Amino acid sequence: MHISVEGLPALGKSEILSVLRLYYPDQVVVLPELVKEAAEQEGIDLFRERARLSEAIWARLPERERAIRDALSAGRTVIEESHLAVHAAYAAALGDTSFLVQFREREPNIVWPNRFVRFVAPIAVSRARQRGRADPRYAVSEEILRRMLPWLDAWHARQGSDLWLVEADRPPAEVLEDVTSATGLAYREQANEEVLPYLFLLGRPAAGKSELIQFLRHLSPDERAAAYHLGRLRVADDFPLLWELFVADDLWEKAGRGRLHSRRAGENYAVTDEGVWPFLILKLQEQLAYHPVAPGETVIVEFARGGPTAYRDALHLWSPTFLPKAAILYLDVTFAESWRRNIARYDRDRRAGILTHSVPREEMERTYARDDWATLAPHGQGYLPLGGIRVPYETVPNTPEPTSADAFAHRFQPALATLWELHRNR
Repeated sequence: MHISVEGLPALGKSEILSVLRLYYPDQVVVLPELVKEAAEQEGIDLFRERARLSEAIWARLPERERAIRDALSAGRTVIEESHLAVHAAYAAALGDTSFLVQFREREPNIVWPNRFVRFVAPIAVSRARQRGRADPRYAVSEEILRRMLPWLDAWHARQGSDLWLVEADRPPAEVLEDVTSATGLAYREQANEEVLPYLFLLGRPAAGKSELIQFLRHLSPDERAAAYHLGRLRVADDFPLLWELFVADDLWEKAGRGRLHSRRAGENYAVTDEGVWPFLILKLQEQLAYHPVAPGETVIVEFARGGPTAYRDALHLWSPTFLPKAAILYLDVTFAESWRRNIARYDRDRRAGILTHSVPREEMERTYARDDWATLAPHGQGYLPLGGIRVPYETVPNTPEPTSADAFAHRFQPALATLWELHRNR
């Protein structure tokens, strides 16, 4: 596809296109504005040397059109900053009839874009940004801009142009998102295939799951992939979903309908509806189905369960969509250690934040005093049969608590290397 990005001066066209050039190097060829390129290379004043400028433009046009055809033949998207109809609109506003005559003669034979993307903003925004740019060579008055725009609109109407409008008086990230959509570009990661797609990270509350994730996030992408076989990290944690149910219960209680899934336990909550636990697993899967793992990415699925069949019940709820790509890492700590860390990490002053939550003692004893992991996975490593799928697992004793990068690496690098080998050989 051949696309041109047009718009008033200083609305960010060059800057946005430089981002596209950087992030989509194998998909896109970005070509600078032909008029500006000619003026800068030959030292031409855009407003005072119109005849010389016209001559330079027409001299460069054949080379520009060859570059466009070559890029399109190679399967690349061509994005060109501005186009000659914009220059013709400025010529009309400046009274440059000579260029307009030349333009009309050559117009039928010019290689025109398939799509036009226009940055739209009030003229006052363009003028303010021109002042910020502080380059008098390209300063265009409000009067000229007001005369130029109707001519360009009429040209597009005659051509029946595929014209996309992008509001430019917004934060740059929003403008970039709309331009990317208009150009049809899709980011392609340089994916490392030697990584685990899904890592189920299990263990009692405060077993060290969040701390491990924090350590892994601070590794460089190359080290994380080479030494730990994990890609770009995304975390899917069921606790925020549980917290939403608690907060919803607060609202139902205020509305006079009573709580549905929980009750207050001191300054915290206790679960009263055991149906919550399978609901959370199914909700996680719904979210992951909507946003599945990408090449080179690792999704860490984090949850804790307790009870005589808790992990067996939870893991058997997982769909075959995920299990063939999953491995399980269980962090093993005693109930007493889990409770000690649970209390130590709670910060009363940050009670409103879910990351500093503490599980009440009553809930800890009722739900997490025992779990079935040792029965379900009696060996330190191996495979769990889940729905006819062999899912690799590794159990890592996580006491004492690691407190340095070296301690984390010593404990978890061998475990994740083993998981990767089990995953490859399943």
